[in-house]
Amino acid sequence: MKRIVVALTGASGVLYGIRALELLRAYEDLQTHLILSPAAVRTIRAETSWDPADVEALADVQHPHKDIGASIASGSFPVDGMLVAPCSVKTLSGIANCFTDDLTTRAADVQLKERRRVVLLFRETPLHAGHIELMARATASGAILMPPVPAFYSGISTLDEAVTQTVGRALDLLGIDAGVVRRWQGDA
Repeated sequence: MKRIVVALTGASGVLYGIRALELLRAYEDLQTHLILSPAAVRTIRAETSWDPADVEALADVQHPHKDIGASIASGSFPVDGMLVAPCSVKTLSGIANCFTDDLTTRAADVQLKERRRVVLLFRETPLHAGHIELMARATASGAILMPPVPAFYSGISTLDEAVTQTVGRALDLLGIDAGVVRRWQGDA
């Protein structure tokens, strides 16, 4: 069975993580492990009509944000990849600097040391030099930085379509084709 860790942090854009969980539910041979930071819970309430408990119910396994003793905090626990959606500056900084004071940063650090995929939907703009340095440092450690930038070539016309397209591309990076990406077919 494949295992994917999905972490939602307090950055704006919690819909990305929620949509990922919705799409991953379609796979019977895939187990999702969810981490919701306290700031993510607050952002879910501020940005969506979702109840945080309903978001938790989308995942197969839920882990407390501060439980650094959870299964996903160990390299001996097989995981096929991790998606942080959205990824806050604080979380990016923790991952880039190996500062693992919560389960999201610890699990990401473990995935990177085990040479597993970690996709970060970094949600900040505009950027200053410190942000760019953190992105470079995380990339040097093996993380994949994927700011959620809409792919307008796909013909998206709604926010829902933009979120789905972006999440589909993020899942592609984890080796999961969710069947939702409008792929470029070339100029015809």
